[in-house]
Amino acid sequence: MTLTYKKQKLNKTPSISLKEYESLKPYLKRYRLQYLVGFLCLLAVDGGQILIPQIIKQATDLIASGSFELSQIIRLSVGMVCIMAVISTGRFLWRYFIHGSARKIETTIRATLFDHLLSLSYDFYQKNKIGELMARVTNDLGAVRHAISMGLVALVDGTVMAVAIMVIIFIQDTRTAFFAILPLPIITVLILFFGKYVGNKFLKAQESYSAMSDTVQETFAGIRVIKSFVKEWWFIDKFALTNDEYRRANMDVVKLFGIFFPLIAFLSGLTSLIVLLIGGIRVTEGLMTPGDLVSFFSYVQMLIWPLMGAGFLVNTIQRGAVSLGRVNAVLQTRPSIMSPENPIVGRNSPIAIAINNLTFSYPGGTPVLKNVNVIVKHGTMLGILGKTGSGKSTLIKTLSRTVEPPENTVFINGVDVRQWDLIALRSVFGVTPQDSYLFSDSIKNNIAYGLERYDEEFLKKVAAFSAIDRDLATFAEGWNTVIGERGTTLSGGQKQRVAMSRSLAVQPDILILDDSLSAVDTETEDRVLEALLNERAGKTTVIISHRVSTLRRADYIIVLDKGMVVEEGTHSALLSIDGVYARTALLQQLGGKR
Repeated sequence: MTLTYKKQKLNKTPSISLKEYESLKPYLKRYRLQYLVGFLCLLAVDGGQILIPQIIKQATDLIASGSFELSQIIRLSVGMVCIMAVISTGRFLWRYFIHGSARKIETTIRATLFDHLLSLSYDFYQKNKIGELMARVTNDLGAVRHAISMGLVALVDGTVMAVAIMVIIFIQDTRTAFFAILPLPIITVLILFFGKYVGNKFLKAQESYSAMSDTVQETFAGIRVIKSFVKEWWFIDKFALTNDEYRRANMDVVKLFGIFFPLIAFLSGLTSLIVLLIGGIRVTEGLMTPGDLVSFFSYVQMLIWPLMGAGFLVNTIQRGAVSLGRVNAVLQTRPSIMSPENPIVGRNSPIAIAINNLTFSYPGGTPVLKNVNVIVKHGTMLGILGKTGSGKSTLIKTLSRTVEPPENTVFINGVDVRQWDLIALRSVFGVTPQDSYLFSDSIKNNIAYGLERYDEEFLKKVAAFSAIDRDLATFAEGWNTVIGERGTTLSGGQKQRVAMSRSLAVQPDILILDDSLSAVDTETEDRVLEALLNERAGKTTVIISHRVSTLRRADYIIVLDKGMVVEEGTHSALLSIDGVYARTALLQQLGGKR
């Protein structure tokens, strides 16, 4: 039975659709009260702003009449101060409620996105770059937050102000208002034209940011190799290219705004000029009072913000839709490997691992494993020998469903791995890979990583099994020495032994050592294996290695070549035949003598 392993790849150019905002409904509903209070405060601010020109109108007409009392002006001034106090308080409150709610929504979505990313399968991370995913978790969510805060504010504020001002100026003087709004249709057309292009430009900018993030992440993750090959200059040039591409993509957006906003400002300024000309004539004809003209002029100036805000709104909403589409593309990706609806609990089987006619392929390639059959009894040690690329690591990955084997081919404790609950299945294993990943934390915390609670004496015992305890004296702070990211401050052998202690600490039912002694010397290897045999007596262990010296203690050994089991048996039985195992042992023995 053959299975082709499918990798999941995100669509890097999602369609720009406002329907993406439908995914925010649950979050907006949760904070609807805060948004409601915020918008009420915003309306209070708008009401106060609309009243101020009316007060200025009264004051102007009083002064123009030539007969007024100072108390009248003081009374109007006090009223204006009170209105300004309401405006200031309202501005603080709407920012607090609306921006605060948007920040909470951003935090919730980021947490949801992070949780979802951790649920996705191994193949997803093979296909999608880490820098790209980081950009979606950080930069894209910032754009979404901006859309549901200032975007909504621009929509409500601009609509209310525009409608209210239009009603007032038409009531005050229909003729002057009619001429003043003549540029508005042109502005509307420009806004629609602008919105069509800004989304695509911003999408390119976001993709450029992702590419730049990829370069930075890859550079710092591989800094050890870069420095050892003196290739800093190559990555400096590569970053310069991606950085410049990001600049160009953003400059394309800036150019659009550089044309759009000045043009809108120019057309908006025409309305002021029209008011000045038409209104001035009507004042001289006695059809408008000086106060009417001043307030009319103030309202037209206030109308500029809704017009400018329309362009801001289009930009913000389009940016938010693009970014939200990129975030939703991740959230809509389902794990390719999941627990079944009705998982089966592992049985008390005498067979810990059973592999029956397993054939497995990665996408676009020939089978990595071909008709593999293996039986591992409880309490025994299985050794696996094979050249690089023979399928050893892939075989191990099928056991814990890191990659998905076909049905009825891989069994743990008598149950098909595809019928296990995924968490329960993986809890059976303690795996130490050859390329051991350590976290930027203390040595003690790295060893205790898989434990909820631990006793320090137990950790020391576990450290002794891997022989990492003898190196603790060389570390500045012993147990509490904080190692660099990915364990860069440790040697290869030290990293492997810390990782091995981490696997032993969880006391797994099945321990898997995937060539995890390749970087240690033979003396240390002998000490580790001897301790391992004593500690794991009666427990199932699988050891993968290129060294025959590592595998000689195994109860049973299989030899993989080109994905097939070409030899199997005990150490002594395999040495007695002229096969791959015996020839490998002879070559390694001769190499050791040299």
